[in-house]
Order: sequence, then C-alpha cells, then structure tokens
Amino acid sequence: MLRHEFQPGRLVAGLALTVAAVVYAGDAGGAWETPWFVVIPVVVGGLFLAGTVAFLTGRVRRRTGAGRTRPDTTAADRTT
Repeated sequence: MLRHEFQPGRLVAGLALTVAAVVYAGDAGGAWETPWFVVIPVVVGGLFLAGTVAFLTGRVRRRTGAGRTRPDTTAADRTT
C-alpha cells in the first residue's frame, strides 16, 4: 500500500535536475567538456515539462474523482 499518492510531475522534475547534475559532474570529473549554458535548457525544459505533467495529472484526477481517500474501516470501527 502506498503511503502517499504518486505525483508524476515531481518525478519528471527530479529526472531533469538529475540529468543537469550528471552533466555538470561529468564536466567536473573531466569526462567531457560542457559549456555553462547547456544546462539552462535542460532545467527550464524539464521544469516546464514537469509543470505540464502536474497540471494534466491534476485535471485527470479531478475528472475521474481519484485522489486521496479515507482508508477502509475495520470491523471494529463499523460496530460503533
């Protein structure tokens, strides 16, 4: 059972920032040469995509009525 609802927008944002970190780490480690401005489109594009995914997820959940619900009650709760 999940402890929280899945939020794909945050996943996309995390992946975009992880890609930016890997690009800078590879440059710092000497694996490749990266100009400083290369990461800007990755971060901005990733955050834009994350916002779009979060917006669409919210619309889908609002339309289908999905989201957080109360946990199932046990038999002991039903007797009161």
